Amino acid sequence: MLHNLPSILTNPPGRRLGHQALILNRDGAILLVGTAYKSGLMMPGGSAEQNELPHLAARRHIETETGLVLPLRRILATDYVDAQLLPEGVNFVYWGGRLTPAQETTVARHRPPHTITGVHWLHQAQLRDAMDTEQHRRTVEALDALARGAHLPFLLRGIPAE
Repeated sequence: MLHNLPSILTNPPGRRLGHQALILNRDGAILLVGTAYKSGLMMPGGSAEQNELPHLAARRHIETETGLVLPLRRILATDYVDAQLLPEGVNFVYWGGRLTPAQETTVARHRPPHTITGVHWLHQAQLRDAMDTEQHRRTVEALDALARGAHLPFLLRGIPAE
């Protein structure tokens, strides 16, 4: 039993937890989505709900936005965002993998909700003009980590996520 915990542990500050995935097609293009609520394209994903496992939050958003159900077991990057218009947050970028032809067809045929204005495949050289600065930096860092073979395993209570 824990006794006399500091208030930071019993009443922590509110933070947004964002979960996105870097997903590539066979040609190395990056899967991005446009949304009705934010300018610029971004990697698919979204925020976790209360008591939602992080990788399942990412999986839920990715399936809703693209039709894909992907195993998300490795984290390529984490990105802290200070409070501005929204509360401060931490974003996790998972490796979603390189898609098979069948998965690419799934994306092409999927009908996302009205909040998704488009699904796009862009190469790295096209990203700067299509994304806001923070999203662009986050995506490039994730691509760099992937190229270096750098990643963190995603663990649940010390056990690799399934």
